[in-house]
Amino acid sequence: MYFKKLVGKKCYLSPMDVNDGEKIAEWFNDLEVTVNLTLYSDATTVDAGKGFVNNFSKNHTYSIIDINTDEMIGECGFMCIDNLNQTAELGIVVGNKKYWNKGYGSEALKLLLDYGFKALNLHNVLLDVYSFNKNAKRCYEKIGFKEIGKRREALYRDLKNYDIIFMDILANEFYEKK
Repeated sequence: MYFKKLVGKKCYLSPMDVNDGEKIAEWFNDLEVTVNLTLYSDATTVDAGKGFVNNFSKNHTYSIIDINTDEMIGECGFMCIDNLNQTAELGIVVGNKKYWNKGYGSEALKLLLDYGFKALNLHNVLLDVYSFNKNAKRCYEKIGFKEIGKRREALYRDLKNYDIIFMDILANEFYEKK
């Protein structure tokens, strides 16, 4: 069951449901989905998918739900929240490929960032993106993220090395873009 915690025009964010463990396992075993994630080479069972949901649902990680169909299409959330310094890291995956490049990910990120800055009192949010993932980098830049550095050739995929690009956004930068 999904709850409309943060609502946009295309999607809403809901606390994660343990019953989605099977869907998570399906996505996390699809190399086309995980090529952009750190768990690219992992094998994920349904139990591991449920464990993922159990672990991450205790924090600020949410299911991305299509507003018209109530179908879970991905997940996004904050990790490594540091309340003292008002920082966090962000992660997102749109696992359902029929929703790729249609604005669902960017809307989900905007909902999450607004919540993070207003409700969680965050000031700086960090993410990383692989240099070959040009669509994601463009999406992050449109939202207001700025490249702050990179770890050169620190990722190995398909017999090649790629940079890991670090990007962050401050609360005032996010609201200036809106």
